[in-house]
Amino acid sequence: MHLYLVQHGRQLSKEIDSSQPLSEEGLGEVETIAQLAADKGVCVQRIEHSSKTRARETASRLNQWLHPPEGMAQRGDIGPLDDVAPLAQEVRSRPNLMLVGHLPFLDRLTTYLILGKTAPTLFRFQNAGIVCLDLDEENGQWGIVWTLMPHVR
Repeated sequence: MHLYLVQHGRQLSKEIDSSQPLSEEGLGEVETIAQLAADKGVCVQRIEHSSKTRARETASRLNQWLHPPEGMAQRGDIGPLDDVAPLAQEVRSRPNLMLVGHLPFLDRLTTYLILGKTAPTLFRFQNAGIVCLDLDEENGQWGIVWTLMPHVR
């Protein structure tokens, strides 16, 4: 069972647009990653995103390329500072779910799933990057299987 965690693409600053939609660069990075994920055969059941414009736009681009059978939907509990524990329990029964969200939530969720606590940070996300985690059904442990990042540093 896989869980795909995605940080939204790069956004415009609040000074330019208070809703902070994706920038042109961000749109391009999301499009590239979405196409690469589709080309690699990434199979998601559903895409869920936060209420923020940049997360919705990122999810929409991924939805266009990955065509999840259950579509995409907004959820209210994956904002930057939300508690990760309730979602960590929920995802155990949601195969091939993709979540599009924000930092530090995604950092904390990844660490919580693997270590059972939210620190120290185990993985540093990039805008438009995807982290695929897998749940070992026998021992109940999550692990990082692969990542797709727009920039190799």
